[in-house]
Amino acid sequence: MTKLKNSFLDFITLFSSFSTLFCCALPALFVALGAGAVFAGLVSQVPQLVWLSENKGLLFIFSGSMLALSGFLQWKNRNAPCPVDPKLAKKCMRTRSISRKIYFSSLSLFVVGGLFAYVLPHFMEH
Repeated sequence: MTKLKNSFLDFITLFSSFSTLFCCALPALFVALGAGAVFAGLVSQVPQLVWLSENKGLLFIFSGSMLALSGFLQWKNRNAPCPVDPKLAKKCMRTRSISRKIYFSSLSLFVVGGLFAYVLPHFMEH
């Protein structure tokens, strides 16, 4: 049951971190590349992107809390025993490695989204 909880938490963490890119980094990238019209077309096809941008504070709070919880569980289970059976032990170690990669990918996406949402706009004002 714990593995199912960790897998679900990894999925939620990745999804919420990825959504920070859609709310903040992707619009800035399109505008910086001179593709504002492409982004306007994308928003007309997927209007939920506007909702993400309007609620970026809540999105970042949720994503950050999911990342913190996932990071805590990753750290807590880093030395958890794997099954004795060699095949199951190999799968256990592989799953742990994949979970770690997903976590750090999610963390990277969160940081990039945060930079575009909160840090870079302050440099653009001056």
